[in-house]
Parts: sequence; C-alpha cells; structure tokens
Amino acid sequence: MKANKALSTPIPIAIFGSFATLLILLPFIGLTQRTPWASFFSILTEDSVRSAISLSLIVASISAFICLILGLPLGWILARSNRWWVRPLRAIVLLPMVLPPVAGGTALLFALGRRGFVGQKLDDWFSITLPFTTAGAIVAATFVSLPFFILAIESSISDLDPDFEESAMTLGSGPTRTFFTVTIPMIRIGLITGITLSWARALGEFGATITFAGDNPGRTRTLPLELFVALESNPNRAIVLGMIMVTISLGVLITLRGRWVGQK
Repeated sequence: MKANKALSTPIPIAIFGSFATLLILLPFIGLTQRTPWASFFSILTEDSVRSAISLSLIVASISAFICLILGLPLGWILARSNRWWVRPLRAIVLLPMVLPPVAGGTALLFALGRRGFVGQKLDDWFSITLPFTTAGAIVAATFVSLPFFILAIESSISDLDPDFEESAMTLGSGPTRTFFTVTIPMIRIGLITGITLSWARALGEFGATITFAGDNPGRTRTLPLELFVALESNPNRAIVLGMIMVTISLGVLITLRGRWVGQK
C-alpha cells in the first residue's frame, strides 16, 4: 500500500494563504502588544469586570442548556426527516447565523417586548417581562447561539448509521428508549461540540443583547457590553477585556480540536 505523498503547495496559493493568515493574526498581535500586563490583574479584579464576567458565564451556561433541550430534537428532525418542509425549516433555523445581531435583537423586541404580539400576552397574563432583564439577555443569547448547536447535532446524526437504531428497535426497544440509549451515546462528540460552540457564541453575544436586553450593570451588562463601555472611557480596561475574551475563545478552539476544527 502506497503512503500518501504530501503535495507541494503552489506559490500563488502559499502567498495568498500567508496574507489571509496575517489578516487574521495581526489584530491579535496588536491586542497582545497593547495589553497593559502590569495592571492586568488589578483590572481583572475590579467589581464591574468581575460582575460582567460572572453574568456572562451565567447567561452563556443557561443559554447552552436551553440550546441542548430545544436543539437536540430539532437537529434530529432536520437530519432524519425527508418531508418537503425540512428545507425551509432549516433555512429559518439558520437565519440567526447570517442575520445582523442588532436586527435579531430588534425582531425579538417587537415579538417579545411589552407591546409585542407575544410579549404583551406574557406581561398581561403572567406578569413576565423579558426586555431589559437578565432573562432577556438569556433569550437574546439563545436566539443567536441555537443554530450552532443544531448544526453540530444535525451533522452528527446525519453521519450516524441508522442500522444501529433499527437493530435496537428490532430487539424490542421503543423509539424513545432507542433515542436515549443508542442515538445520544453515539453522538456524544456532537453534543459536546454543539454545547461548547453555543456556549462560546452566547458568551460573545453583543448586538442582540444590547438591543433587546439593554445595558444594565449587574443585570444585562455582559462582558462584551462591558468592553464596549470601556472603549469610550478606559481603553486599558477595554484591551484587558478583549484579551480575556480572546483567551476564552482560544480555549474553546483547543477544546474542540479535531471535532469542529480539523486535526491531522
């Protein structure tokens, strides 16, 4: 059996690939170079920064859990159903990925705001108000991160051989039991990937959050909003916050090595 030989990279591809790498890498080099390392930990321990980090972790974690509960069945439907409505449904599900976050936040406001066609009913019937609350920040984060989870789950289920599930049902296992005892264990890598991606996307959400949930310190001012505020008043703090978010994002990519990003 012949060993695979690595092909030499054509010069034009190498040149343009290098330029693409620099375009992505240079901003992070600039951020690292400008980071005030001497005051890094003092800024990190400020009350407002710790509050923003804590709130971001709470919002992202709850959002990822909601994505798991709602996205798992929807991902299964998209992967296994061949009905005519699956294609338009997939387009609707993936819409938040390409929609500008501010537009998504505006749509949420008109739907779930106090005067929205759903929000008005929630307020009148159950006294539930979502805009400008922590719950609203969670809803906004879930809205933009859910497609990432669904994509990971759909891909994992599509790659799963249905013979395993059919064999389990032949042996007497019902559809529900088969789903929980056969399907879910076999797509656990996809589950981890989807949860991690949706969590990271929720952690970095800005546009939909500030539009729908507003900027309320301690309630809706997450880490990206704290960074935005710091840009106007304290650039050093903004740089530190940016560095924190880059570190978290890099940690996510390292966690997903070989699952979402390629590995040789």
